[in-house]
Amino acid sequence: MRIADYFPPLTWRTRVSRQSLGADAYAGLINAAIVLPQGVAFATIAGLPPEFGLYTAMITAIVAAMFGSSMIMISGPTTAISAVLFTTLSDFAAPGSARYIELALTLTILVGLFQMVGGFARLGGLVSFVSHSVMTAFTMAAAILIAVSQLAGASGVVVERGGNIAERLERLSLHITEANPYALLISGVTLGVAILVQKFAPRLPGFLLALLAGAGLAWFVDAAGHGVAMVGALPNMVPSLHVPNPSIQDVAMLAPGAAAIAVVGLLEAISIGRAFAVRRKEQFDSSQEMIGQGLSNVVGGFFQCYAGSGSFTRSGVNATAGAVTPLSGVFASLALLLVLFFIADWVAFIPQPAMAGLILFVAWRLIDFNELRHIITSSRPETVILGLTLAAGLFIELDFAIYVGVIASLCVFIYESSHPELPVTAPMLQPDGSRKFRNVERSNLTECPQLLTFRLDGPLYFGSVENVAKEYKKISARNPRQKHKLLYMKGMGKIDLAGADFLINAAREAKAEGGSFRIVALFPPLVASLHRFHVIDEIGEDRLFPSKSEAVADAMSSLDRGICEGCLRDVFWECDNVMRAEDQTR
Repeated sequence: MRIADYFPPLTWRTRVSRQSLGADAYAGLINAAIVLPQGVAFATIAGLPPEFGLYTAMITAIVAAMFGSSMIMISGPTTAISAVLFTTLSDFAAPGSARYIELALTLTILVGLFQMVGGFARLGGLVSFVSHSVMTAFTMAAAILIAVSQLAGASGVVVERGGNIAERLERLSLHITEANPYALLISGVTLGVAILVQKFAPRLPGFLLALLAGAGLAWFVDAAGHGVAMVGALPNMVPSLHVPNPSIQDVAMLAPGAAAIAVVGLLEAISIGRAFAVRRKEQFDSSQEMIGQGLSNVVGGFFQCYAGSGSFTRSGVNATAGAVTPLSGVFASLALLLVLFFIADWVAFIPQPAMAGLILFVAWRLIDFNELRHIITSSRPETVILGLTLAAGLFIELDFAIYVGVIASLCVFIYESSHPELPVTAPMLQPDGSRKFRNVERSNLTECPQLLTFRLDGPLYFGSVENVAKEYKKISARNPRQKHKLLYMKGMGKIDLAGADFLINAAREAKAEGGSFRIVALFPPLVASLHRFHVIDEIGEDRLFPSKSEAVADAMSSLDRGICEGCLRDVFWECDNVMRAEDQTR
């Protein structure tokens, strides 16, 4: 084990130069301008004072950059994590209260510890097992809950927080007559400006322009004098050390939510890190990224930060601006601190309805309608996973939706792996004159009257043996004259004892009927398993082949010549060769 394995700067320090420092500094400055309104907005989503979003953008970005694996990713507050944190804590304390803040900091440290443990255990690859449909549905549920939670702020009414979507909408409907027209106007204008900038000038800082428009309108109509609430001044520009003092009960209460946030954060960070690593042809270690993300949250929890992760928006801006090394994240944090010294006092004049309008825009952009349509139209199992995850997020709890989605994904995986296809195949003439084995039923092909060729598309293990045996019995009963069997075990790695027993029994049945049983296996570990479980002892070493053509050629010697002479199908190339050989011997 090398120190460089856990401290990446020792690996990428050779890429630092005067030119790279200039590029990283420029990218950091651009990032600081973008994250300022984002940090305030995301902290509002999380139910925390606005400065906590900015602190998270500073501290998390520096630590994750130094200890993560990505060369380009910028970490900080994110929408999804902000939403989950809010739904996790809002039932335990009033958002923004001292108790709520204490729980948020404790939760952040727990999230970091979970992530670090996973990273040191080298579990980075396991994150990939969470279905993409789960994240699509989870993000959609978070977006809807975010939007509904901001409707009160956008309309200027005060309602009780928390609950599922139905409860939130019911409470809002009871107070809708109390809506402040000035608040509605400000939130509507802010939302409209954000939409227009995104559509017609996406390169401009849409968040910042939308907030300026909302704040300017609020000043013009004297919104504060008409009952519109303001964000308020930032008490401090620099985060300070604060050690949370939770009870054992608090830790136990927060642990399930912390685990869910840890998974969500890692999914975001690893997905972003891998995407940019592939695009830039750089190496990426998901386990090291787990360590970096976890450490950033542990450190952040002691410096007034809440849970963060990789930000796709900021990472994309970082790459576009020409960043070279993770030092761009450090420069972004330092630039944000400098910017705050000049504009911190102006944050107090941002109206809360403007923040609500901006967050409504963020929520809308979170929903990937194209991916949603793709899942629904292309895969029924994935649609079920998506529906269950979405329903759990909207009507139970958002953090619980992750667990529902993962369990549903595992159930679908187990079901599909236990029901592999066993298609009957036959050669099909290709445009280039060759023949390739295709599904008989789908391609409407002619079969050999004596040799049954079929393919196993999936694993052969204790969970699938029963279904494979049923399907095999069904296809064998279609034509009793097909006494000779040829099984192509496509793409299989290994089998277990139950799968081997099925093959042995199938071979014995074929022999008892006066036929034969051949296997085509390509993968060395599979061949080793067939030997280890004595399948080859049963069928014979001469009945195991590396290719279908060799297996068919060998099977010709076992077929009834009388049936072959009366057959006009010529299913295989080998049929012509056999009949030609027969003619020459006469």
